[in-house]
Amino acid sequence: MDLAGRGVILTGASGGIGEPLFAALTAAGAHVLAVGRNEVRLRALAQYVPAGALHNVVADVATAEGRARVLQAAYAMRPLPSMLVLGHAQSAFGLFQEQDPDAMARLLQTNLVAPMLLIRTLLPVLQTHDRAAVAVLGSTFGSLAFPGFAAYSASKFGLRGLTEALAREYADTPVRFQYLSPRATRTPFNTPAVDALNAELKTHSDDPAEVARQLVTALQRGTSRLQIGWPEKLFARLNGLLPGLVDRSLRTQLPAVRRHAHQPFHPLPETPRHEPQPQ
Repeated sequence: MDLAGRGVILTGASGGIGEPLFAALTAAGAHVLAVGRNEVRLRALAQYVPAGALHNVVADVATAEGRARVLQAAYAMRPLPSMLVLGHAQSAFGLFQEQDPDAMARLLQTNLVAPMLLIRTLLPVLQTHDRAAVAVLGSTFGSLAFPGFAAYSASKFGLRGLTEALAREYADTPVRFQYLSPRATRTPFNTPAVDALNAELKTHSDDPAEVARQLVTALQRGTSRLQIGWPEKLFARLNGLLPGLVDRSLRTQLPAVRRHAHQPFHPLPETPRHEPQPQ
């Protein structure tokens, strides 16, 4: 899909990968509606576009009000957007029993429920075009669940399943769905503990600008599934074919994960059975 002159909605535009992705999309000729929660950082994106050409909306897409604001901005944008790129996410690194249950619920709301509802909200806009696309930025942990990232992996596995199901449900329509997975990337999205774990495990971390370049290439080519990096691509495939083999490999890394993920333990109250589920 040629991005020149195309309207694109980008969530998480002021984030670690979001900013270079915004720059790469605009360099390819796209008109980008930048969505994020930080107004100051959104305004800083003006450096990548001609004066007066920045389109942005401050919104928390995890809320109904935020999604309504994005929809209103989409209908006001010219050209009318024909591509939605979901780049926002919330991170979580820690041992499962030491994580706050409310924080885990918010993570699932942000990483899985919000994208699902935002896609549903914006589909009528995308369906006005002969060709349209929804691109979801996933994670290696959406194919390879990793200790210390249980809730985050669950959210990304769900996001991958959502994208795959929608791609099949809309296979005979003009709307294409893409699941694009970066691996570890050198951005503030990673906490110092995650950076320390990556260093000990010798996990390769990519430059954000290079990740953005590969993502834009995938958008242009219409790549339905992309896993960036090697050996991550291999391990993601092995996890689907021979999960026991991956289990044994990751077991050797458990001491390092526990050492970096450990936080002072505070017993959490038992969750009542009647507690309402996150929206």
